[in-house]
Amino acid sequence: MFEKNLNKLREKMNEHDIDLAIITDDDNLYYFTGYHDFLHMDFNRPTILLVPKDDKSILITPLLDVLLVPENTPVDKIETWNDGIGKEWKEFLPAIINKYKNIFCEKYKINATVSHYLSELLQGKTMGNVTPFLNDIRMIKSSEELQIARHAGEVAMAMMEGAKSVIAHNVPQYEIALAQSQAGTRKAAELLKAHYPDSPNMSPNIHFLPVITSGKELPYTHRRASTKLVKKGEPVFCCYCGSTNFHRFKLGFDRVFWVNEIKDESQIKAFEVAVKSQKAALSVLGPGVTAEEVHAAYADTIQAEGYPYPTFRCGRGTGFSFLEEPQLVVGNKTVLKPGMVFAVDGGSSAKDFRGQVGDSFIITENGYEQITHHSKAIEDLIIN
Repeated sequence: MFEKNLNKLREKMNEHDIDLAIITDDDNLYYFTGYHDFLHMDFNRPTILLVPKDDKSILITPLLDVLLVPENTPVDKIETWNDGIGKEWKEFLPAIINKYKNIFCEKYKINATVSHYLSELLQGKTMGNVTPFLNDIRMIKSSEELQIARHAGEVAMAMMEGAKSVIAHNVPQYEIALAQSQAGTRKAAELLKAHYPDSPNMSPNIHFLPVITSGKELPYTHRRASTKLVKKGEPVFCCYCGSTNFHRFKLGFDRVFWVNEIKDESQIKAFEVAVKSQKAALSVLGPGVTAEEVHAAYADTIQAEGYPYPTFRCGRGTGFSFLEEPQLVVGNKTVLKPGMVFAVDGGSSAKDFRGQVGDSFIITENGYEQITHHSKAIEDLIIN
């Protein structure tokens, strides 16, 4: 998979006369090399991938992390550096940079420290932006990526079942988060053992506590689980848009549940509008339509039901990053193609309440394949 990805990058470089691509973003580094779980910029330790159009690729990485570079990485040469020794990672760049004319980097993702040093080396010469080409490569998933996406869907569904198993009156939000993280981690471990024997260093752990809100806090859309107790009759919002992270593949999956009963019946209408808006989006989702057409179907439905224009886009591309192109939003004219993966939402807002549903889908030749499943019927969302 990684060698194919690197070859696609070189094809793009040849098409657009790019002599050297410089890559530092974690997710892009994984996509092209298979390298992950290194400390990187959180500890001011840059890892840099240099991909010349017609020469050997080079990965510059800290010595303490080099054992994590997979044996099957397609990178041709690995250079290591040590804290405080010589010029560290800077040691290798001048000789390489000075060989090339048209140099491109991830303009809005490159680390500021690395960017500043490159600017010094280039003496004010402007670098091109390789990000649009990387986005273009990553939009269409390979068969290997689609298998991972389907398995990520299984992990997401296990997480939701884990959450449902503990949602009850007077249970703190963090206990729900822990239960779903445990369930997701166990499912991920099961899938890794069964299907990915060549990924022994891939962790099954869900990477952080998911979004859990309840009661009047439901409009706090992306707040992490707290010590607050959920109460009988209250809604509980479970959002996995960042925490379903299987084999580094991220998905979207959201539902609202209620504890024992629904005290405020106005919430039923708002939630049903959310379901209806997602259904409208799915009625047009498929190859050949534009991203903004999907958003328009969703937004028009919400407004037709008397609710205000939505405060968030209908959905987004997903993959090894939380947010990938194209986004399902007004103004995005990207034509959807088979192999793209999307999180597609439905939503509406009422007083102290936010109705929301979300699922993930693979675009196919004839429509889409849904990879997360849970009933949206009100009676199935009341937990007793």
